Amino acid sequence: MIIGLFSLTFYSCKNQPGIDKTNPFFSENKTPFDVPPFEKIMANHYIPAFKKGMDNGKKDIEAIVKSKKEPTFQNTIEALHRAGGLLTRVSSVFSAQTNCNTNDSLQSIEMEISPRLTEYNDEIRLNPKLFQKIKYVYDNQSKYDLNPEQAFNLENLYKGFVRNGALLDKPGQDTLKKINQQLSVLAVKFNQNVLAETNNYRLWVKMEDLKGLPQSLIDGAAETARGSGQEGKWAFTTQRPSIFPFLQYSPNRELRREIFNAYCNRGNNGNEFDNNKVLAEIIRLRAERAKLLGYKSHAHIVLEPRMAKDPANVFELMTGLWEKAIPVAQNEVREMQNIINNEGGRFKLEPSDWWYYSEKLRKQKYDLDDNELRPYFQLENVREGVFTVANKLFGITFSPITDCPLPHPEAEVYEVNERDGTHLGVLYMDFFPRESKRQGAWCVNYRNHFILDGKRITPVTTMVCNFTRPGADQPSLLTLEEVQTLYHEFGHALDFLMNKSTYNQIYQAWDFVELPSQLMEHWATEPEVLNLYSKHYKTGETIPNSLVQKIIKSGYFNQGFANVEYLAATLLDMTYHTLEAPVSIDIQTFEKEYFNKLGLLQEIVSRYRSTYFLHIAGEYDAGYYSYKWAAVLDNDAFEAFKEKGLFDKSVAESYRRNILEKNGLMDAMQMFVNFRGREPVIDPLLRNTGLLMTEKGVLN
Repeated sequence: MIIGLFSLTFYSCKNQPGIDKTNPFFSENKTPFDVPPFEKIMANHYIPAFKKGMDNGKKDIEAIVKSKKEPTFQNTIEALHRAGGLLTRVSSVFSAQTNCNTNDSLQSIEMEISPRLTEYNDEIRLNPKLFQKIKYVYDNQSKYDLNPEQAFNLENLYKGFVRNGALLDKPGQDTLKKINQQLSVLAVKFNQNVLAETNNYRLWVKMEDLKGLPQSLIDGAAETARGSGQEGKWAFTTQRPSIFPFLQYSPNRELRREIFNAYCNRGNNGNEFDNNKVLAEIIRLRAERAKLLGYKSHAHIVLEPRMAKDPANVFELMTGLWEKAIPVAQNEVREMQNIINNEGGRFKLEPSDWWYYSEKLRKQKYDLDDNELRPYFQLENVREGVFTVANKLFGITFSPITDCPLPHPEAEVYEVNERDGTHLGVLYMDFFPRESKRQGAWCVNYRNHFILDGKRITPVTTMVCNFTRPGADQPSLLTLEEVQTLYHEFGHALDFLMNKSTYNQIYQAWDFVELPSQLMEHWATEPEVLNLYSKHYKTGETIPNSLVQKIIKSGYFNQGFANVEYLAATLLDMTYHTLEAPVSIDIQTFEKEYFNKLGLLQEIVSRYRSTYFLHIAGEYDAGYYSYKWAAVLDNDAFEAFKEKGLFDKSVAESYRRNILEKNGLMDAMQMFVNFRGREPVIDPLLRNTGLLMTEKGVLN
């Protein structure tokens, strides 16, 4: 089983000699819908399961290689997809838990197992006899009468092996293995450092420093202090639900600066968790690997199978948007500086001031206070609202499952059914921040949809967030941004739940993968949808039309900032990964010089500074651009719904049939054309974000 290329298969160790029956990975789950038995899995179960999984995977590959039969799609490609099921099962659970419920034991295992998995993957990808069989099938595919999904699968599998060094000579492959080993350890170290820096910081404040803060934020700060053994005090952290509301509402400029600087300097403090050398080495090794594989840069490898195809196409789109966003952001700076001046402030706007004064500007321009909205965004209501939207679009239903293992006690679990009651899949939801969970929000699968021995295997997916916790006397009340995040991750969940892959391997174009998630965000603020879920948590009254109109009118608000901070991070990521070997850089110097050259406004900090930019140390390396690339797609796609109606059944069915069910099974652009009837245009994105252009453009 090649981790990162294949997805979860079932594996049973029943009746095999020498198997530890107490290890839950070595027996059938016997759980509702065969979900992982989370509550039985202990840290000491992982290493034996990983070892056994790799041993079994090697035997599966050996059987393919030693077969005397002529290679075919069935006995080679399908057999490869079935290989290493136990390893996939262990890896899916372990990866999810290290992201949302880690501890010292799991972090130690992560450091130990990462290079072993890399070595295992390289043994498969660089197995010359296996590749020879794959190449034979690829070269002779015309005689196998492959269906479109099989042909697409074969094309991507073959080219994936080539990109991973299958055509290198023995010395080249040995060098590649060494580089991959080093990178695997560095990526784990980078992520663990960011988590440690986040968890280690506390901003302790006095009672008088609570002035201006929402009560829910004060309650959260008290709970944070209590968790640190300081009853009766208040502490703020660099976790998003803590820091950004503090920046938004605290009138204490020095405290805002202090916590913001702590946030921006995570991994850049010259201590044991410093990521400067770690990231520099990651970038150096990626460039070296690209040169070894015959590519100009790491970005050229990454983009080859994606919609963008080439870094030049990414730079063209992103710099074009940058040029439109900068003037908008400059105007926002002027407006906020005017507020400062009118209040008698004798200072210039700084990055740590942005949230505080943009909130004042929003109140001034739109009479909209985020605290006015929170009472209408009770988490449970927002969740039921998104379930209702999915039901109105696709007819699917969500029912809580009782007596079901949970990945964490705070998680929720639902059975998802079709309109006729047919089981579609299982959905976990995990909403609140904790020290064992990394920051951000994400959605991953414990099991993909696929067909095994003629039986349909249904998906098990989980969406993980870091939302504002309930207070002592009130439920979790979300910000508008958190509402949109819930809809975003739910869009990913629908993509997983509705996929119709025959095989346990899908090849999603990474710059297409955000289309389903970002498209779902559009429903969150539509008046018809707001009236479905926005109920005051005390009175039950529906959100008043006056507030709905304020939300709509403020849709363009702060778009200069939002685009500039995002594009700065995107362009930094792509610039790092278009460096050609040999590469030797000082991260802080490189970052500073690049942002100066780019013309980043001094009042705005990149959404991610290098040393805590988790995306580029993980799966989004040379890929953070994907959100904006997909924004062109999702804004255009939503136009189809707006043209015929938010819940038009024909449009929803076309979207499900052509995109959600096919994502990763066919060419991304063709999927979009099949749905929209043409290639995407950029006009809807520019119109919806206030970055208008004078002539129509088509995304190449």
